[in-house]
Amino acid sequence: MFNQPFLFMLMLLAIGIIAKNQSLIIAASVLIVLKLLGADEKIFTSLQTKGINWGVTIITIAVLAPIASGYIGFKELGNAIKSPYAWIALGAGMGVAVIAKYGVQLLSADPHITTALVIGTIFAVAVFKGVAVGPLIGAGIAYMAMKIFELIKPG
Repeated sequence: MFNQPFLFMLMLLAIGIIAKNQSLIIAASVLIVLKLLGADEKIFTSLQTKGINWGVTIITIAVLAPIASGYIGFKELGNAIKSPYAWIALGAGMGVAVIAKYGVQLLSADPHITTALVIGTIFAVAVFKGVAVGPLIGAGIAYMAMKIFELIKPG
């Protein structure tokens, strides 16, 4: 029961508690409980393969909720497009989506990169109070940096 993955999860729980990061505490706690219940073999595979898509869907629902509730309507949209910041946000959203596409390609072509991305994400969440929404973006940025490195590296 107290194998390496379990001890690793306990360490991440401790980091979450020390850093007072609710998301990391909840995530580590849920995974520890699933492991203790013996449900890890059945559930972890689904979480690994579909979890990011589920998370993106939940984030999308949260982003669209103000539209569905009527808090944001066509009037607000019209006002927003008059702002240069709205155009910057539009460009940033488009850029992030394109970068994430390359992240998906990198993770499928080179899965060991996932380990470094996960550790980087956990570090940023715990130490810098970051939000763990960026593995695909992180992979996309890594992909772009690797391509730039390939262009400039000697011989």
